Amino acid sequence: MLNRNAEALFWIGRYMERAENHARLIDVHYHIQQEEDFTEEGSRWSRLIDALGARNDYLKQFDSFSEGDVLAFITLDLGNANSIFSCVHQARNNLRTLRQQLPSELWDIANSFNLWLEERSVADIMNGPHAFYQEVKERAATFMGAEMSVMLRGNEWRMIESGRFLERAENTVRILTDVTGYCGGKDPNAIYPRLQAVLKSVSGYQAFRKYYADAVSSECILEFLIMNGAFPRSVRYAFRMLEEHLNGLELETEGRSAGSERVIRQTGKLRAQLDYMEKEDLEPERVDGVLAAMMNAIARLGRTVEGAFFRHEGVRA
Repeated sequence: MLNRNAEALFWIGRYMERAENHARLIDVHYHIQQEEDFTEEGSRWSRLIDALGARNDYLKQFDSFSEGDVLAFITLDLGNANSIFSCVHQARNNLRTLRQQLPSELWDIANSFNLWLEERSVADIMNGPHAFYQEVKERAATFMGAEMSVMLRGNEWRMIESGRFLERAENTVRILTDVTGYCGGKDPNAIYPRLQAVLKSVSGYQAFRKYYADAVSSECILEFLIMNGAFPRSVRYAFRMLEEHLNGLELETEGRSAGSERVIRQTGKLRAQLDYMEKEDLEPERVDGVLAAMMNAIARLGRTVEGAFFRHEGVRA
């Protein structure tokens, strides 16, 4: 693979996963609203912008935080590089450069997804937010299902999967950081309904109940979403799969650079830390520090991947 092609594939995986995860994050927000009373309209929606790290960009366009403006910005605004539409649009553009090398089904699904979002309006979201974001998740899942079903298990597939699982780990940590940070310093019981909303948003509630039966502690939910090795949206599972795909890349002998070896070492270190993490690390007084360290490590790993495999100028935009 050329470096530029590898980067395009990696970001196809990241962008599609990011679009789905943003839809899940918005679902979390709506679930939480059902559980809690918000006294100020602006505060409920500013938290969603803050969870995505987009406050500065948002305030360049809007003076206040209303439901319509926030949902438009994070869903349909092509000027926001991390909106759902922007993510799908950029994944589609990267696919277009590789149409001769990838199954045609992937292009058809991504192009249809892009056209569907292009035709949507804020009114379409407001008329039924749950149905709208469920459609986003289903279209993203259709793309991932086709990728898993029809792609040869070569470097191209492994690079898409590497991007997908790095993005998944980051987004799970980001959602948990938002929830635990908001509840920091409060009654420990306040975090439980929010974490339960996270479980529902990642379709993990039934799986959690199989592991923990009637357990109702926040530590159990955090343990499941961070440390569980069998749940596909846990941080530990994501890093195990990321390590597997990076190790599976078939690079020529001379292609095994110091940079690529460093990527594999960093990934293995993070996976090992999760393998041997203690439940005590997830107690209320410690979990914020653990999540912050994970987020920093994921950011470092992303930079190492870029330095090891890709051209400097990139193909993300």
